[in-house]
Amino acid sequence: MPRRVLEGNVVSAKTDKTVTVLVERRFMHPVYKKYVRKSDKYAAHDEQNMFKEGDRVLIEECRPMSKSKRWKVVEGLGAAAGRKAGEGVPAGVKAAAEKVAAAPKKAAKPKAEKAPKAEGEKKEAKKPAAKKPAKKTEE
Repeated sequence: MPRRVLEGNVVSAKTDKTVTVLVERRFMHPVYKKYVRKSDKYAAHDEQNMFKEGDRVLIEECRPMSKSKRWKVVEGLGAAAGRKAGEGVPAGVKAAAEKVAAAPKKAAKPKAEKAPKAEGEKKEAKKPAAKKPAKKTEE
């Protein structure tokens, strides 16, 4: 029997040799005929701890490795594909962070001050809403 292969995003890489992968799928609802999104989380084995949060990966069904792990990471897609084991931050993210840090900061614009009111001017008071006449009850 062929092994299932799913594609998803890594949402957690906190545990050793394990990543949590969020897999989303779309299907048409049988009654309402609208497309519905359903997501599932899978614990997948990552032997070299090379995948980080936000990476897109392919996971494949495998033998049970622990109480909750029945999947292993086959390969990384996108930014994770070029990463070697042990590298923490993708090169593109690192370069972008350095670029932002090197950019000069913009000075804050001073707020415009309001012109002072003349002595004779007073703040207009709001008029109370007109009261509706009470309904008279017949005796």
